[in-house]
Amino acid sequence: MSTLPSRHVGVRIEAPASEVYAFVADPTNLPRWAAGLATASVELREGRWVTESPMGTVEIAFAPRNEFGVLDHDVVLPSGEVVSNPLRVLPNEDGCDLVFTVRRRHDMSDEDLERDVAAVRTDLDTLARLLSRP
Repeated sequence: MSTLPSRHVGVRIEAPASEVYAFVADPTNLPRWAAGLATASVELREGRWVTESPMGTVEIAFAPRNEFGVLDHDVVLPSGEVVSNPLRVLPNEDGCDLVFTVRRRHDMSDEDLERDVAAVRTDLDTLARLLSRP
């Protein structure tokens, strides 16, 4: 049995958890905040969400909508590899925390992991600026 090294990247968002959840759960919003994943519009093709990314054409599948703030999603890379991404919206008073877990895949170097963590941090910071209320 083995586990992959993980890094948790979080951001506080000054907006209700339900609003943040609804926004993030809509794949068509990805190009507005997730440049590390979606560099073009996200389209529904044959029942699957597809977009262009820095890695090439990818497919994105979110967990079914739920009341627990779980926004886990799988990304199918151009190679066919599936990368599972845990993502949670955690209520925090009138706002929320958004926490993304970046896992180091077997083929990643330390530098690759750091690049992924930095890209996720940038994306979450963009999301916080987009959704936070003054």
